[in-house]
Amino acid sequence: MIAVIQRVSESTVKIEGQIKGQIGTGLMVLLGIEEADGSEDIEWLSKKIVNLRIFPDENEVMNRSILEALGDILLISQFTLHASTKKGNRPSYIKAAKPDIAIPLYEKFISYLEKDLGKPIQTGEFGADMKVALVNDGPVTIIMDSKNKV
Repeated sequence: MIAVIQRVSESTVKIEGQIKGQIGTGLMVLLGIEEADGSEDIEWLSKKIVNLRIFPDENEVMNRSILEALGDILLISQFTLHASTKKGNRPSYIKAAKPDIAIPLYEKFISYLEKDLGKPIQTGEFGADMKVALVNDGPVTIIMDSKNKV
């Protein structure tokens, strides 16, 4: 699993002009799922995201997690994170999991994030054409890959 994590002061996702998910201070997470991903990847990545110390403390040092900052999470599925651009100019998405594998993993990831965060998260809609807006706070952007955890 690949996650692009952005610390935001606000973020929204719209589908067909309607707001589907919206947060204030928190994390907007783009999640890419590949065929080889499983429960171990979900558990590791969820815990890393909610414990990632990228929110400022009283001295303006990035030393607090989203749990401590009392922030929210907006999770967006994004298969294009697994694009291969080695050959030619048209990306290949061969590593991205097909919906029959990716959807159950995405839903399980939502459950883990909600459990680890201790409250519901906001989401987009798997496979939908989404319009995502955000104000990146910092800017702070972190990329995590569960296959590179060692």
